[in-house]
Amino acid sequence: SGDKAGLVFIPGLEMYQLDIVLKRGHNLAIRDRGGTSDPYVKFKLCGKEVFRSKTIHKNLNPVWDEGTKLLVDSLQEPLYVKVFDYDFGLQDDFMGSAYLYLESLEAIPVNLTLQDPHYPDVDLGTLELTVTLRPKDGSIEEPHRDTMLLKRTWRRSSKQQSVRLAELHRKHQLWRGIVSISLIEGRDLCPMDPNGLSDPYAKFRLGNQKYRSKTMPKTLCPQWREQFDLHLYEETGGVLEIAVWDKDTGRRDDFIGRCTLDLSTLAKEHTHRLELALEESRGSVVLLLTLTASSHVSIADLSLTPLDDPIERREIMGRYGMFRPLSNLKDVGIVQVKVMRAEGLMAADVTGKSDPFCVLELNNDRLQTHTIYKNLNPEWNKVFTFNVKDIHSVLEVTVFDEDRDRSADFLGKVAIPLLHIQNGEQKGYVLKNKEMTGPTKGLIYLESDVIYSTVKAGLRTIVPPEQKYIEEEPKVSKHLLQQNFNRVKRCILFVINIGTFINSCFEWDSPQRSISAFLFFVVVVWNFELYMVPGALLLLLTWNYFITAGRESGDTVREATFEWEEEEEEKDDKDSERKGFMDKLYALQDVCVSVQSALDDVASYGERIKNTFNWTVPFLSWLAISVLCVATVLLYLIPLRYLVLAWGVNKFTKKLRNPYLIENNEVLDFLSRVPSDVQVMQYRELKFDPGQSPSKRKKTNPG
Repeated sequence: SGDKAGLVFIPGLEMYQLDIVLKRGHNLAIRDRGGTSDPYVKFKLCGKEVFRSKTIHKNLNPVWDEGTKLLVDSLQEPLYVKVFDYDFGLQDDFMGSAYLYLESLEAIPVNLTLQDPHYPDVDLGTLELTVTLRPKDGSIEEPHRDTMLLKRTWRRSSKQQSVRLAELHRKHQLWRGIVSISLIEGRDLCPMDPNGLSDPYAKFRLGNQKYRSKTMPKTLCPQWREQFDLHLYEETGGVLEIAVWDKDTGRRDDFIGRCTLDLSTLAKEHTHRLELALEESRGSVVLLLTLTASSHVSIADLSLTPLDDPIERREIMGRYGMFRPLSNLKDVGIVQVKVMRAEGLMAADVTGKSDPFCVLELNNDRLQTHTIYKNLNPEWNKVFTFNVKDIHSVLEVTVFDEDRDRSADFLGKVAIPLLHIQNGEQKGYVLKNKEMTGPTKGLIYLESDVIYSTVKAGLRTIVPPEQKYIEEEPKVSKHLLQQNFNRVKRCILFVINIGTFINSCFEWDSPQRSISAFLFFVVVVWNFELYMVPGALLLLLTWNYFITAGRESGDTVREATFEWEEEEEEKDDKDSERKGFMDKLYALQDVCVSVQSALDDVASYGERIKNTFNWTVPFLSWLAISVLCVATVLLYLIPLRYLVLAWGVNKFTKKLRNPYLIENNEVLDFLSRVPSDVQVMQYRELKFDPGQSPSKRKKTNPG
């Protein structure tokens, strides 16, 4: 490939205004019997309709000359343009669609070639538009000068050039600190709905990092009470942008207001309470913000491995020793990952080769290797070091194929819980598909070490886990809905079986069982004390410990098997749409997603309780034993009314002592660290079968 130049948009910290003028269509498709069509155009952004043109009757070269203005806070989502033929009282006919990519606009006048995904070779005509993209409140005269940059791509042929690019990339992805943000509340926001209220949520952006808060329905003073972390890449700090939106189902969300914060003005290692007024309208947001240094993030060659130096290793192990001070509870430990090489990767290019690179993710921390071009057996030989904020986190290693013309292609993935890591052991992991349900082509060789403080790890277990804020929005899936329903059904059947067993004792179906149950009931009730409840749970954990000790590791997850089915991606775009039906469809989709998520939550908590007692994660089971021992002793020594009184006093005065406290439930936070049966299956290592050909693996489980 030769030189290729294009105008590439550089995302900034502002919001942008997108002005679209739909000019005309040329040689559109015939959909009516008279040899013409009645075309109209729909524009969609992030799955929501943002503009619909008028209908031009009986014309294949329509002239609209109408447009709209949109506020855009992300240039990564393309604008989706769809053309339909209007049919009165019938289903409108699909006439073609196209995408307008905002971050790679090459010209202000835009000609979009319409296509049908099912018939890509059919000529459906073109649309002519005028598009202007500029920062909000920015200059109109020269929209390109400050926001556009001519970026030249070239062939990376020499090894020296590849190394130089890899070094440049390494510098741009290492963060120097952590921005810990507690979003507390909003005050006196503008009403955006007809009922005089709003459904507000907040978006945070720092560089290319984004976080979206939960939506608080029907309020002008939302109480978000959520905490998250962002990375600080610049020594000076950077600018944090906050935008508040009103959630609307079926149409584009309404913009309420925004504010910015220059982090370089804030002192580090200190918690700041901030009330920031919204610039666009009335109201404000209240948050707590802390800047802390990040000490262990690095990318190095194998010759510069930190933990291979005995002196440095001893120093790090001493830092996370049992009796070290608990000054920073978020600094639980460090993990070092050596990404050695991969073998037998899938060929993603037409040349029969791939350009593979690796992405390592630990919660929201993300580092990346350089790219090895035209190779199915790449050797990276890089060492990555992360801070560990939660020992129950899962290290995800994903292999992609670099493509300069479009987004990277997925080649395979593995997920490794930190507690499963055997220090210093180099292993070959079979790559899995996107759903983590089966193998795909290739192996990746990793060597990992994790050093952590057991005390800090235990204390972090009973606080809310870090939410992954770059996950995709949940979508309705018939397969996933059925799977979650079956998981809930298994939990309910377990409870029903226990009830049936108890009822059979009353029915005297088995005299021996009924006599034993009656004697057990009399003895327990006559001698019952409250401390026996945690004591009984202790006995159950101990009993299961000896049962699982004799099993092989694979037997402990035998109950977690599912009959996975190959699931095709849900197609949001159909060949046609019914008029007035989309709003109902969006509302129905929201309900289905809620039901799907609720079923997953119910099933997951039932499975996590079971897996706690099954010793699926020994660290958590030992932690449960420690807590139950303390609870048993306290209930035995201290009268119950004193414990209830202490609990009530703490509950009533908590808000007075700390008005900005983020509430949490320690039991639910503990259970959230226990993997569900689905996660057990996803994290389980696959055994490499050399007798199975790569082609068979690919056919059985496509990546």
